[in-house]
Amino acid sequence: MKQFTPILILLFLFSLKANSQEIAILKYQGGGDWYSNPTALPNLINFCNSNIGTRLNSKPETVEVGSNAIFQYPFIHMTGHGNVVFSPEEMENLRNYLLSGGFLHIDDNYGMKQYIEKQLETLFPNNGLEEIGTDHPIFSQEYNFPQGLPKIHEHDGKRPQAFGIFQDNRLVLLFTVESDLGDGWEDPAVHNDPEEIRAKALKMGANIISYVFKN
Repeated sequence: MKQFTPILILLFLFSLKANSQEIAILKYQGGGDWYSNPTALPNLINFCNSNIGTRLNSKPETVEVGSNAIFQYPFIHMTGHGNVVFSPEEMENLRNYLLSGGFLHIDDNYGMKQYIEKQLETLFPNNGLEEIGTDHPIFSQEYNFPQGLPKIHEHDGKRPQAFGIFQDNRLVLLFTVESDLGDGWEDPAVHNDPEEIRAKALKMGANIISYVFKN
């Protein structure tokens, strides 16, 4: 597979950020259900376009970890319940994407954490996950969340946490745990969540989208 040089990747991403607003779903190997929450991103996109002035394409595309196509999308979303495996080539491709200006949001749909953390340790061996403080702009970008990440679904009775990987003081990867934002973005009939809960999930999602596209 042909690889882009870092300079070409950087120029490519800058061009895309200036001319388009697109997000994609990350397809990965290992057996985890990367395709879960099918109505989540379309609903979040509609909410953002209606409420915070974005112009996101209404239907998110799907991209594979090792494909050069990931460089077409400033924002990539990843979710699932189970195992995640990145090959060495996929690791290199994803690392280049993130270091060149891309952003990855990983939303644990319950059961992914133990697997994805191992992959992230290899992806950035010298720059691990750190919990993001409630004073970070991502919690006040469009809507205020003074307590940090909202709790959408209950699983193990643990508090919701937002972890990040930073490179040169830039947040390149956001990992949301014990929150289930994606479930809150889904159609109301899927989980029968109260409207107040869905609103929290969508507003927090809008903060993430805004942080990527408006900063």
